[in-house]
Amino acid sequence: MSPRAALISLASTLLLAACSGKPPAPQAETKPARVATPWDDMKKDEQRAKDVQKTVDQQAAEQRKQLEAAEQ
Repeated sequence: MSPRAALISLASTLLLAACSGKPPAPQAETKPARVATPWDDMKKDEQRAKDVQKTVDQQAAEQRKQLEAAEQ
């Protein structure tokens, strides 16, 4: 067998071996990393303000109940 024929035979064998395997498993799609926006800090501040307002409202309601209880 000539060197050229041996090389063609080897290349054909490698090609068939490479193509005969299972197809690769599909990769799970990954979510892109979340990118920070200029509004993120504003949203955090807004939520913090809502939390403070909620606390103030609760304290005011407790004071009203205490005043009503003291008046009776």
